Amino acid sequence: MRKFIAVLLLATTLPLLAAPKAKPAAPKAKPVVSVAPKEFPHPIALFLASLSAEGKNQVTFKASAVGMRFYFEEPTGVTVYVWDNGEYRKEEFLKGMNLAKAVKRYSTIVESH
Repeated sequence: MRKFIAVLLLATTLPLLAAPKAKPAAPKAKPVVSVAPKEFPHPIALFLASLSAEGKNQVTFKASAVGMRFYFEEPTGVTVYVWDNGEYRKEEFLKGMNLAKAVKRYSTIVESH
């Protein structure tokens, strides 16, 4: 009886072990979307060019506008700008801070006044 069970077990599991494994499905390609605006002011173009060292470096940054402030995060920290007379004026640089913390910091300052 033991031999019969062993042979039966071997006969049922051997085909499973020898079956080729299915290849994982290839990931779906994401659609290509351009986020570049159709036009923007010359000073912005110069700023973006200087950020990437005239295309020599890849640039990564985050930005957010909340209320009267604009936040610009780069690897070294966050620059906070305040809306003044039709444009954003640099208010402070928060070294080592990230975007979420900077926004939270300024939202608590506004609420406390």
